[in-house]
Formats: sequence, C-alpha cells, structure tokens
Amino acid sequence: MKIGVIGGGQLGRMLALAGTPLGMNFAFLDPAPDACAQALGEHIRADYGDQDHLRQLADEVDLVTFEFESVPAETVAFLSQFVPVYPCAESLRIARDRWFEKSMFKDLGIPTPEFANVLSQADLDAAALSIGLPAVLKTRTLGYDGKGQKVLRAPADVVDAFAELGSVPCILEGFVPFSGEVSLIAVRGRDGETRFYPLVHNTHDSGILSLSIASTDHPLQALAEDYVGRVLSKLDYVGVLAFEFFEVDGGLKANEIAPRVHNSGHWTIEGAECSQFENHLRAVAGLPLGSTAKLGESAMLNFIGEVPAVDKVVAIDDCHLHHYGKAFKVGRKVGHATLRCVDRTTLDDKIAAVQALIVKA
Repeated sequence: MKIGVIGGGQLGRMLALAGTPLGMNFAFLDPAPDACAQALGEHIRADYGDQDHLRQLADEVDLVTFEFESVPAETVAFLSQFVPVYPCAESLRIARDRWFEKSMFKDLGIPTPEFANVLSQADLDAAALSIGLPAVLKTRTLGYDGKGQKVLRAPADVVDAFAELGSVPCILEGFVPFSGEVSLIAVRGRDGETRFYPLVHNTHDSGILSLSIASTDHPLQALAEDYVGRVLSKLDYVGVLAFEFFEVDGGLKANEIAPRVHNSGHWTIEGAECSQFENHLRAVAGLPLGSTAKLGESAMLNFIGEVPAVDKVVAIDDCHLHHYGKAFKVGRKVGHATLRCVDRTTLDDKIAAVQALIVKA
C-alpha cells in the first residue's frame, strides 16, 4: 500500500518510520526543498493548492492523509474526488479555524473559555468589554506554537491589537486560570472503533511544547474520553486526533483539537504498545487498531533550535533520541527524546538529566 501525505515535516517522517514495517510506501507533497520526510519516500515538491501535482499524488497512491492542519481544506476536498482522504475535509475545515472549532465544542456541550468572533477592531473593543481582561486574541487560522496570538492584560493592550495580528479574522478568548494543561490522543478507525491513550500532562515554554508526561490513572481520563468521543462521532473521524484541555476547578475546559498525530503523543513511540503513528496508519488503511496501553512510565522532551550532542543524549539510560534531520534554527522543533522507566521517581530523574543537556537559545 502506498500512502500519500500532505506535508513533509517531522510528523510525516515519523508516520513513514511507523508504516515501513507494515509494508507501506510513502509519497509526500510539500513545497519545501529540504522537507525532512523526503528521506523516507517520494517527494513531490509543490504548493498545497497545485492541482496538477495533487492529481499526480492521487494517481500514485491508495489513500491520502495529512500531517498538519495548515493544509487548506480545499486541498483535501479536491483530492477526495480521486482518492480516499482521511481525516475528511470537514474535520480539517473545523479544526484549522478556531471560531468553527470553539462553536462546535459549544454545540456539543463541551466547556470552553468565553469566546467571541473578531473581524475588526470595533469587534475586539466590544468583545474585550463583554468578556473582560485578561484575555487572549488569536488569529482564527494558521496559529501554532504560540504564534498568531497576543495576551491582552490591560485596556491599553486592546488598542490596535487587531492590526498587530494582521487585521485578519480573529477570536478573543477569556483567560483561563488553569491548574494544568493536558491532552488526550485518540484514534478512530473506519469502522468507528475508538481507542484512547492515557491523558498527558504538558508543559510549554514561550508557547512551544517542551515536556509531555503520560499519566497513570488520571481522575479526568473518563471525562476527557467522553468529550473527545463526542467530537470523533460528530466529525465521523478517521485517524488520530489530539484534544488539548485546561484543567480548571477539578474539570476540563477545551483548548483546541489537532486533526493529526500530535507532538504530545510522541512518547507513544517507545512508551505504548502501539504508537500514535502506527495507529493512525492502521486507522486510515482500514486495519485493526493497536493497543494504546502504556509500557511503564513515559515522557517526551522537545529539542527546540538544536539537538544536544548525540553521545550525551543516548548515554542516558532509557533515553531514545529522535533527530528530525532538519537544519537547526531558533524556535524550530528539530528533535525530541522519549523516556521510558519502571517508576515515576526514576522518570523524573531522567527528565532532569535530559533537561540539563538542553541549551537555552
């Protein structure tokens, strides 16, 4: 089976690494000449809206998936005329637009921060008065890793904030006094079978995920699965989906979904019976889903900007290095390490050892 992937970054690369043992081959459509996934399959260098090359991809593969939600929904809809695409275009359309996304959560009865649609500075002024400050102004699309957003703490911050974010459609969200950030990785097959990984505790640095730790018997696991299940059913979803939540007053409030394999699920490569990458491929290919059970205690640490010396990383027991083969650049995810240990105390010690190797840019 040959799988087409829209996007040739590290997520596409890791999909191919998981799919190769299953006898799968890969083609990646990505405009970047140095797309890091190209070492694992054919690289069709083209823009995501290039219909001629999209047709070429469709003609060469058995099905198509995508590695990130910046892909236009129109691209998926176009491809769907010629080849199966999972997840569907509607999932992408909603997930890539924060207004559609939050509105869906509200319709499904999933708690969210207060939010308002912002199409002008006047809209922002009114929303800031209604929701109150502090609040977070975010572009409706194309924001990730802390990009495309601004925290508004005082009335002076509201002035000209719409223009600062490019005068594009935005959403204003009330600030959430959360006690923690967690995410749930789920996978749903073509037949509707659904499995969930353990909730993951996430830590961010300057808006970029730095550390994820898989939980054991989290008290909010069942609630998170209920909320995620509602979204999966609503979208008739196929593949892996990540749902990020805020822990608030003993419950959960929705932050956002990602219709793809997710950074906070990288621990599953060594830390689960079947990784999120293999399970995504199983789902889209119509294969039986793999077990999401955790193997011991697990964590993932991102390497931002540069990867520490390889010999020092792999010298740490129970540490597994994943180098993306990307040029080092400030603010760019260029690799990660996963840890798997028998107990949490040992895991915490290993996390500290890896963190000591990370040079702050």
